Amino acid sequence: MILYFTGTGNSRYVARKIAEEINDEIISINELIKHESTEELISTDRPFIFVCPTYAWRLPRVVTDFIRKTKFSGNNKAYFIMTCGEDTSKAINYIQKLCNDKDWQLKGMAEVIMPENYIALFDVPDKETSNKIIEESSHLIYKIASDIRDEKDFEIVEPSGFGGTIKSGITNIAFYKFIVHAKGFYSTKQCIGCGKCVDLCPLNNISLKDKQPRWGNKCTHCMACICGCPTKAIEYKNKTQTKERYYLK
Repeated sequence: MILYFTGTGNSRYVARKIAEEINDEIISINELIKHESTEELISTDRPFIFVCPTYAWRLPRVVTDFIRKTKFSGNNKAYFIMTCGEDTSKAINYIQKLCNDKDWQLKGMAEVIMPENYIALFDVPDKETSNKIIEESSHLIYKIASDIRDEKDFEIVEPSGFGGTIKSGITNIAFYKFIVHAKGFYSTKQCIGCGKCVDLCPLNNISLKDKQPRWGNKCTHCMACICGCPTKAIEYKNKTQTKERYYLK
């Protein structure tokens, strides 16, 4: 069973490709969270396969919380595939602890380089570069799917050194404390009140008032609203006005 969380489509793309190769069921964690189905029993006799982005060199907290709250049964094997723009540093250490807490056998963690999408801080590649990055990921995705089909352990990802400890540790904590909130998002006159951002938000943190989006106090900085807006009518502080949007359908 493949469970994925996505903001702008990278992890959904990888999850779908793996599902095609191994002919396995695929479930959106976004939808489970959005419809408050996070504590329902999820059961399969095949390994659990989690595909998600990398947030400040670790699993997104929303994914970790989902796994901790949800009841899983049928087997105790788990694979983790993390999409990232560069690396996952010491995310593997935190995944191992999570698996220990769930009494799961970690079959491995793999990282798949995909186009950068965190436009709150970074630029996204141009379309040609993005397409090239996606194309270059195909061989690795196929290898990952093949290993899962054969229930092989992934090749060990060696955690980075002290720098990785800082990135996955202190930097991750600071990221959530000082950056991950919805205060900086706003809509412009380009907004047509379509409600797409409301539909895309996995935390139900956006509502429409007078046909304009309003953000609440829950946000995971998935960038779904700003990158999925059909009229590019959402901005973040003064960081995104000149940036391209990235949304992989």
